[in-house]
Amino acid sequence: YHPGDLWRQVSHYGSTPATSQTYVQDHGENLYRRSIYTYWKRTLPPPGMAAFDAPNRETCTTGRGVTNTPLQAFILMNDPQYVEASRALAQHLLSEEGSDQERLLRAFEQVTSRSPRQDELEILKTAIARERARYRDDPSGARSLLTVGESLPNLDLPAAEHAAWTNLCGLLLNLSESVTRR
Repeated sequence: YHPGDLWRQVSHYGSTPATSQTYVQDHGENLYRRSIYTYWKRTLPPPGMAAFDAPNRETCTTGRGVTNTPLQAFILMNDPQYVEASRALAQHLLSEEGSDQERLLRAFEQVTSRSPRQDELEILKTAIARERARYRDDPSGARSLLTVGESLPNLDLPAAEHAAWTNLCGLLLNLSESVTRR
């Protein structure tokens, strides 16, 4: 997912036929390939990767700096790629039997590779209750959230519940320990 005119705006050479001025987004299975297949301009990484400290390929980089910026949080909470990933994780959790606590434990462990501490679990319980109330009162907001991206939501799941869990999964994907592996 990139804005359609992104490469035209960042071109160093102006609008010439020799430069790639447009980005053609893949669809279907190709849309979900690993980011190693992402289209790069010669000296400019994709904006989402640049925000997460991707090197620009002009020099050799032996190690990447680790930052935590508001722009990174903005991308993790709003980029269709991450919203769709959150929705898919939520859909997976809701398709399995279990209590809220079991789902919260499973989601946290899947994203961070560890069990949550008790205080973290309490925060997650509060968050899912808050999100449920939010989307129970705003069914159109729930439907809108579930249509982000190209993959189709499971229409058998209640929209408010699916949207609430989508936001909770987005919260987990936004944790610095799930963004940066040490």
